[in-house]
Amino acid sequence: MRKQYDSLCAIATHTMKRNVFDGDLFVFIGRTRRRAKVLFWDGTGLCLLQKRIERGRFIAPWERKRADPFVLTTAELALLLQGCEWVATTRLSPPDWTPSG
Repeated sequence: MRKQYDSLCAIATHTMKRNVFDGDLFVFIGRTRRRAKVLFWDGTGLCLLQKRIERGRFIAPWERKRADPFVLTTAELALLLQGCEWVATTRLSPPDWTPSG
């Protein structure tokens, strides 16, 4: 977990093929799954939040086979950063509401 702003931004841009300036949050979890970093653009600059869990480990949701990109809802991100284990395979909350029209 030595990478900082520029390296994590490069991973999101080149490896994930995503634009960090779109407002998405990018979660990076260390090899031992005891540390996590969240990179996001707040409109004025890149923000990097960091958490080290004292007991237990962060889950590894990427180990579950999925064809689509791995996307979390706000509730799922909160549970992930709290160190909770996901039991169900269904979405924990509906997708974000967007106005149509």
